[in-house]
Amino acid sequence: MAYFSKDDKAKVAPLIKAVLGKYGLKGSISIRHHMSLVVTIKSGKLNFMEADRKIQERDCMRKGHVLEIYNRDHLSANQYHSAEGHREVKENTIADFYDELFTAMKSAGWFDKSDIMTDYFHTAYYMDVNIGKWDRPYVLER
Repeated sequence: MAYFSKDDKAKVAPLIKAVLGKYGLKGSISIRHHMSLVVTIKSGKLNFMEADRKIQERDCMRKGHVLEIYNRDHLSANQYHSAEGHREVKENTIADFYDELFTAMKSAGWFDKSDIMTDYFHTAYYMDVNIGKWDRPYVLER
């Protein structure tokens, strides 16, 4: 069963803060339900929303859909696809940030022995990265 303790948070917090500082971002680190490590990015110099719009535009072009432009003020990062998607749209700084952030988040002994084919899910803990929140949008600093 997934479990993440305050001691685990104390181990990874300096590494996560170093990554945030390197990219000029401000954020918080928390634990949700004793099983998820949550990093919420509140403000910074990286334009996550514009990069996300580029990814959506690329996906719509591939699928032949019409892109509906809307303004986002918060989003969630996917640990398995975020860096890859940003590299495809030439947002390499954001991709490097995600790579480094997830590496830092996994430094508390993270493992994933899940097997989706047999409906078996076993991981050390879950990881969530939020860019802004529904009630407090991400602030782009220039």
